[in-house]
Amino acid sequence: MSLKIRLARGGAKKRPFYRIVLADSRSPRDGRFIEKLGTYNPMLPREHADRLILDDERVKHWLANGALPTDRVERFLADRGLCAAPKRADQSKQPQPKAKAQARAKEAADRAAAAAAAE
Repeated sequence: MSLKIRLARGGAKKRPFYRIVLADSRSPRDGRFIEKLGTYNPMLPREHADRLILDDERVKHWLANGALPTDRVERFLADRGLCAAPKRADQSKQPQPKAKAQARAKEAADRAAAAAAAE
């Protein structure tokens, strides 16, 4: 049985509220869970104390017993210092032109540098 620490959605339409739960990975998102470990209310401001509530001792216990957090929960736990921060892929790269366009741009830059050096 693989255990996951994940978010279970509650609340009304357009007013989300999440429970942080320990559940079997095969159970539905909002279905049966083993233990409630905390809550997350994204509607509150980031500085508000009730935005994220966690039972740190129980989270440590389940992490030591092999439970794996989901990506979002792993970020919450890293902010609290309960686990290492996840590695994030660099998504800020702009799309690059094709090879021929890059070669033409490089040649133009070389010509401009040579002309500036000649003056």
